[in-house]
Amino acid sequence: MLTAFASCRITYSPAYTLVPTYECFNRCSYCNFRQDPGKSPWLELPDAERILKSLMGTGIREILILSGEVHPNSEKRTDWCDRLYELCELALGLGFLPHTNAGPLSFEEMARLKTVNVSMGLMVEQVTPTLLETVHRHAPSKVPGVRLQQLAWAGELKIPFTTGLLLGIGETPGDRQATLEAIGQIHQRWGHIQEVIIQPYRPGTHQSGEAPGLELKELPAEVARARAILPEAVALQVPPNLIEEPEILLACLEAGCRDLGGIGPTDEVNPDYPHLQVDRLKRILEPAGWELVERSPVYPQYHAGLSPRLRSHLIQAGYY
Repeated sequence: MLTAFASCRITYSPAYTLVPTYECFNRCSYCNFRQDPGKSPWLELPDAERILKSLMGTGIREILILSGEVHPNSEKRTDWCDRLYELCELALGLGFLPHTNAGPLSFEEMARLKTVNVSMGLMVEQVTPTLLETVHRHAPSKVPGVRLQQLAWAGELKIPFTTGLLLGIGETPGDRQATLEAIGQIHQRWGHIQEVIIQPYRPGTHQSGEAPGLELKELPAEVARARAILPEAVALQVPPNLIEEPEILLACLEAGCRDLGGIGPTDEVNPDYPHLQVDRLKRILEPAGWELVERSPVYPQYHAGLSPRLRSHLIQAGYY
């Protein structure tokens, strides 16, 4: 039963993920995405164009540019950043709306990508430094200060931003609260964080180590914690493909979640957990009184801050 104060609308973004490269200099022990540097061919522009053209007319609007991280000191870093930019330009030119999540970027790299993205993102995961001794021992870009700096730079650049927590990688409840408070403080300063993902870690078939994972029955309480700490203007998102039990998904909505993220063919970060498609989600949500509604990768309150060029693409996509 929905509370009297609950909105009945749950949003999602029709999305497709382009991966410029799976290579990553981090080695997070729970990762099911990365490949070693030099082991993953980069996505070439003609191949990306062929993929994007095949998506035209399918209802896909968002193109998530999701990349492994090339080391900031690598001789390939400039070429990698160019490839990110070129893929965004290609997506825009074919009528799609890019959203880039490629790990920590420099201020200058973010400023350049801002011109071809309607929004961007980076998971904070957790701000506790203790994980640098365990699951992040070999992951230099997971230093909490580096990731929080990225959020602050995004605010300074006025980039509509998505971030989130990863739950069940060895953190404590106090760590979770501290992470939410850090995100909330940055949003209070800049007002640019449009959504926060409350993501349970789920084991896959490719990780190199073990993380405890989150008991899914704990997830609604974590959503409620986030809703109590974060400003009301910041939407909360959970990934439905990582929640097998419909009752737990519905409980997350009752606790304050209002978004289900990008829904597309494949979850590249969690390939063992296929996305629930829209028809199946509606069969779960509608009997409980929830309406599933499409949204763009940038929330309406941020439209006015986009460049005229990006606003024109929103208009063409029917979102403005």
